[in-house]
Amino acid sequence: MSQEKHFIEVEDNEKIAAVHHKASSDKWIFLCHGFGGNKDRGNKVRAQLFAENEWNAVRLDFRGNGESDGDFIEQSLSSRIKDLNSVVEFFSPKDFVLFGTSFGGKVVFHAALNKQPEALIGKAPVTYNKIMGKFESVVEEKGRFEFIEGKPIDERFVEDLKMHRFSVVEEELDCPVFISHGGADETVHFENSAEALKQLRPDVELQKLEGVKHSYTDEGKSKMNSAIVDWLDRLNI
Repeated sequence: MSQEKHFIEVEDNEKIAAVHHKASSDKWIFLCHGFGGNKDRGNKVRAQLFAENEWNAVRLDFRGNGESDGDFIEQSLSSRIKDLNSVVEFFSPKDFVLFGTSFGGKVVFHAALNKQPEALIGKAPVTYNKIMGKFESVVEEKGRFEFIEGKPIDERFVEDLKMHRFSVVEEELDCPVFISHGGADETVHFENSAEALKQLRPDVELQKLEGVKHSYTDEGKSKMNSAIVDWLDRLNI
């Protein structure tokens, strides 16, 4: 499968890197990495898998990560939503699916309220803001916090996060949702996805992977990827 890398302008002459895994179809899926990740981790293999199943797969680096411009500390949930929107608009598919890992899951949930995807997929997604309560408390005490070394946040990130309540997603999201979550996840606890399952209005499928933590094992990744492909086939998008 052929690949093509793009550097897409967002704002203020800043560009974000995105790789398109091409397929001979009109089906599109956009893959978003986690809080401090990049497009070349799990999403590289995942994009190849989707392309093999006739999906045009696009994996991107949010600003401040990977090959994209910008400083990490300058970024927020709002900036990540803008990055994703810019990439979707660049390719301009008629219909598409969004996939997000961890904090990337929160990005796609909130971006979906305006972009209206055909379906949404979350891998151990951050849903409720309380999940990041430690981030907020440390920032309030010390002014900044480095959950990942070299990738700090400050009060700007925290204040922006408060503007994006998951209760709004629960009320307004109107597309099928697939969530995969490890039962032994100690970073983003499984119970949060179980609660979201009860509250979201559209059709939701929740895959619980027993014994799997926030960083999936190879077996866990394989089970999730296979389940996603099967789920998308059933949706007949």
